[in-house]
Amino acid sequence: MKTIIHKSDTRGYANHGWLKSHHTFSFAGYQDAERMNFGALRVLNDDVVEPEMGFGTHPHKNMEIISIPLKGALSHKDSMGNKRAIEVGEIQVMSAGTGLTHSEFNDSKTDDVNFLQLWIIPEEMGVTPNYEQRKFDTSAQKNKLQTVVAPKDKLEGDALPISQQAYIYRTDLEAGNSISLTVKNENNGLYIFVVEGSIAVEGNTLENRDAVGVWGTDATKITSNENSKVIIVEVPMTF
Repeated sequence: MKTIIHKSDTRGYANHGWLKSHHTFSFAGYQDAERMNFGALRVLNDDVVEPEMGFGTHPHKNMEIISIPLKGALSHKDSMGNKRAIEVGEIQVMSAGTGLTHSEFNDSKTDDVNFLQLWIIPEEMGVTPNYEQRKFDTSAQKNKLQTVVAPKDKLEGDALPISQQAYIYRTDLEAGNSISLTVKNENNGLYIFVVEGSIAVEGNTLENRDAVGVWGTDATKITSNENSKVIIVEVPMTF
């Protein structure tokens, strides 16, 4: 088994005034040769957008992009004709494929928006762009795993599709509870990110916005030290 710890205060940080962003992996002005990716997980940004501000129209190509609101609502508009707001409890996926453009905006006049954006390197380049968004029942993640993203050829339940053999799970663990994760493929690793709370993984204590990557093992156990919200990304370590 191999592990790597990424404490919250070791992340890259950019303050653009209207946008405050923490970068788990190298992104834009933050570059660290030791923090380029975890397997196929290329980006995990923790963004806060001020009221009435946002990202103007910009392009993406050949990337699986997943947005997870933690606070507030983020308005989305893209070149495929989609125009919707993403709210807490919802998840958005975009397979950029051959190319698309989109914008993201905080329409609130008073409240910040906080959201996570993940980029996963696809297993196939040049796919037809795709957009999907879904609201998930948060009660289904209480002390158990809820699969919210899965490979498009191996969908589980209400999971949203991406073009990679990768999965995203969420769980809300009450204090003292544990869950065990078994990878779908022996070549996969698990990236475990604490949204809030405190957990123990393989002898390591992780708190708000800390993360641990685990690979080279079939199973991993997570135990909550207090009520905690956790996101787990399972990705191929070679691709």
